[in-house]
Amino acid sequence: MADRTIMEILSPGILTSIQDLGRYGYGRYGVAPSGALDPFSLRIANLLVGNRPDQAGLETMLLGPAIRVLADVVVAVTGGNLQPSLNKQPIEMWRSHHLKKDDILSFGSMASGLRAYVAVAGGIHIIPVMGSRSTNLPSGFGGFQGRALEKNDILTCANPSRQIQTQTHIFNEAWIPHYTNSWSLRIIWGPQDDHFPDESRASFLSAAYKMSSDSDRTGIRLEGRIIRKKPEIPASIISEGVIAGSIQIPGDGKPIIILGETVTGGYRKIATVISADLPLLGQIKPGDTVRFSVVSLDEARQALTAVEEKIYKFEASLK
Repeated sequence: MADRTIMEILSPGILTSIQDLGRYGYGRYGVAPSGALDPFSLRIANLLVGNRPDQAGLETMLLGPAIRVLADVVVAVTGGNLQPSLNKQPIEMWRSHHLKKDDILSFGSMASGLRAYVAVAGGIHIIPVMGSRSTNLPSGFGGFQGRALEKNDILTCANPSRQIQTQTHIFNEAWIPHYTNSWSLRIIWGPQDDHFPDESRASFLSAAYKMSSDSDRTGIRLEGRIIRKKPEIPASIISEGVIAGSIQIPGDGKPIIILGETVTGGYRKIATVISADLPLLGQIKPGDTVRFSVVSLDEARQALTAVEEKIYKFEASLK
């Protein structure tokens, strides 16, 4: 079945790109995963409109886009509250909405969180690159011509039959994440926590950091207490693979939380944010306070299981 034009970008907002859950398995070639920085929100948005959780949607931040609907569509908006509106009237997030041709979906300023996600029934159709439709913005490939969306861009849907669904779906309100200005991220130590003296690790846990404005999809830079390595060890380590959530301590001692656009690093990692908390990293805003608490591997597994169970139960409720 032929693609169907579904959306026209009237205004792109601060930064709007096409993302899915990322491209994995290419780190050996220096290719970062990219993908939604808040994958929980994108997965739920897709389920709300009847898609598979891994289909491509829009990720936007701070000040979202204005979009003209070119055909009847079903959409859902999740993630940070950027005050979405339909024809200048506020609409609820975390639920599906039926939009008609020539409707205008727009966003206001940031009310909570940092990034919002828009899913369209049938998914946004972009030719996959290395198995993913995600935009790798630093390298300029994937997504829509390898770049952020711009005014007059036209988006298409590969499965127009998805548009015929009429039932409204609503995500369980009790499971909607709470976005705040003060974040507590759970970590496990390592892999190089033994490169830091006990007092540095204690200082790391007791400190209240602030997200620097000098942050992007590559990593969250933190301003605050300096973390010192043991004086007898070398200043740097051999570059090695890193994953999202790795907390690097560079030469200046200011922590950096790695996000989805990096695959290698030559700084020692004092700790790693647990998988269950990775979606929160996409919602931390410049100026927000960040603290860390240590959990065991078993606690980290239990936390991830709890998140996945919510998604599984919601998906099962739609069948």
